[in-house]
Amino acid sequence: MTDTDPYQSFRSELFDAGLLVDTGVDGVYGRSSRYESIVAGIDRLVTGSMVDRPVEAVFFPPVMARWVFDKTDYLKSFPDLMGSVHTFRGTDRDHAKLIGLVDDGGDWAQALVPAEVVLCSATCHPVYPMCSGRLPDGGRRFEVNGYCFRCEPSIDPTRMQAFRMHEYVYVGDADEAQRHRDRGLERGLEVLAGLGLKVEAIPANDPFFGRLGGMLAANQLDEALKMEIVTPVCSTEHPTAIMSANCHRDHFATPFDIVTADGDPAHSACVAFGVDRVTLALLHDHGLDPDRWAPTVRSQLWP
Repeated sequence: MTDTDPYQSFRSELFDAGLLVDTGVDGVYGRSSRYESIVAGIDRLVTGSMVDRPVEAVFFPPVMARWVFDKTDYLKSFPDLMGSVHTFRGTDRDHAKLIGLVDDGGDWAQALVPAEVVLCSATCHPVYPMCSGRLPDGGRRFEVNGYCFRCEPSIDPTRMQAFRMHEYVYVGDADEAQRHRDRGLERGLEVLAGLGLKVEAIPANDPFFGRLGGMLAANQLDEALKMEIVTPVCSTEHPTAIMSANCHRDHFATPFDIVTADGDPAHSACVAFGVDRVTLALLHDHGLDPDRWAPTVRSQLWP
């Protein structure tokens, strides 16, 4: 990419304005307090606009139990995006070898072994083991906040490797899961358009890996299981997804043994705001100084 690339230029502007901090790794950035104030405003707005019935609010760390990750089947579909945590478990002799590798500039990671945790790929994943067994009447609803990791380094500042998601998850019967997805998509459009963003909802698919990936993606599109709200950030031809609304069917309920109050296989659905992407879309469209944004936008974020 050249310096005239619009993604590179936007990222440079964010660095120069002190909104993001360059760590030397594409997609991994520090955030300034001014940037974080926008994030906090978006989180407040989303909670106030999306929650119209009791939910269980939960916050998870950026790592999750490996056994939970294994049950989600994420590794089968997206091995190129996941991140595994490794640590040192050796003896004094092994430590000496590790130091030797470090001093020689060798691959010291070979001296590590997998930990019991992996980096969280989706904030909703730790919710499903909470629901194992028979659900109460009406199912369960969650508001989930947390960091995610996906290994896709890019100069596009909206394509971060470590990013925040703010999700609303329903686990229960199939019809209500569909309604949860559809209502969330409609409200998400209202929230994001109300911030002055040019948004539209489009059918989408996940970036499945491997020989079967194309078939899985086509099925997801044909059945409209995944919808995204997109807005142009640096490109009108390739707009950026800033929110998604997904029907999982029984994909998560089956491995975690979740059934409805009637004993039927449970379904789940989630509505997910990409908080960092919404923040960057606002900075791109309204300018790098939030103090100069239109009062109609500022009053929603900082009432």
